[in-house]
Amino acid sequence: MHSLYQSTIHSLPLLGRGKVRDNYAVGEDKILIVTTDRLSAFDVVMNEPIPAKGKVLNQMSDFWFDKLSAIVPNHLTGVAPESVVKSEEADQVRGRAVVAKKLKPILVEAVVRGYLIGSGWKDYQSSGAVCGIPLPQGLRLADKLAAPIFTPAAKADLGEHDENISFAEMEARLGKELATKMRDISIALYQAAADFAATRGIIIADTKFEFGLDDHGVLHLMDEVLTADSSRFWPADSYAPGISPPSFDKQFVRDYLETLKEWNKTAPAPALPADVIEKTGAKYREALERLTGNQLKD
Repeated sequence: MHSLYQSTIHSLPLLGRGKVRDNYAVGEDKILIVTTDRLSAFDVVMNEPIPAKGKVLNQMSDFWFDKLSAIVPNHLTGVAPESVVKSEEADQVRGRAVVAKKLKPILVEAVVRGYLIGSGWKDYQSSGAVCGIPLPQGLRLADKLAAPIFTPAAKADLGEHDENISFAEMEARLGKELATKMRDISIALYQAAADFAATRGIIIADTKFEFGLDDHGVLHLMDEVLTADSSRFWPADSYAPGISPPSFDKQFVRDYLETLKEWNKTAPAPALPADVIEKTGAKYREALERLTGNQLKD
């Protein structure tokens, strides 16, 4: 299966490369976002691509952007990516890119947690709270929370770990009105997605959203939404509290990396075995098929 670790679009100015996405300028008001097959874990970009992962993420985001468009506007323009690059560059964008509105990014990630897992579980074990939000005593690993909680994180530079912040800190950074709007919209997005996913036999344990503002100050959902990179997806039929459920995401890679006692979760990344790469790619494709009902488009 063909992989794209890094795009090389010469017909447009390169704006920058993130952990997974390469961004190019399309005129003054639009951006070409190319989702590569890079994978990051613990905020470190792995050296090996996961074949077709970028196409899976792109197709899944498009699905959710459409399904959730009544809740909040999003960054999509509907312009075909192939139409803004040279013909010989079309293969790099086909099925893995979008032409998006140029927005002012809000440098706080909107994290919503519906279950007690990951860093939230570690936080709860040490403090009885998650990101300063007190929770009842006696909760188990992977327990469902009484209601989803909003736990924002300040975006870090590439290669650095995002920093969990309190909602009060988010208000101080963004202002009370914008912070409250982001929180309420994020919880509404998560709840709508979780309700839909439940009909597909999938639990969305947690997810993160990114937002930006247009020239008129209108809030837009941007980047990616409810993909296996930005969310924890669990099969409902094998879920049980008290154990870490199997995931349809990069948890497979995280679990492997956790076995490497000599790696301190900073760059450079260790090599990924072929079977870890193959099984991770299969998990991404399965998540797409189970959630959307569609196979990966060629």
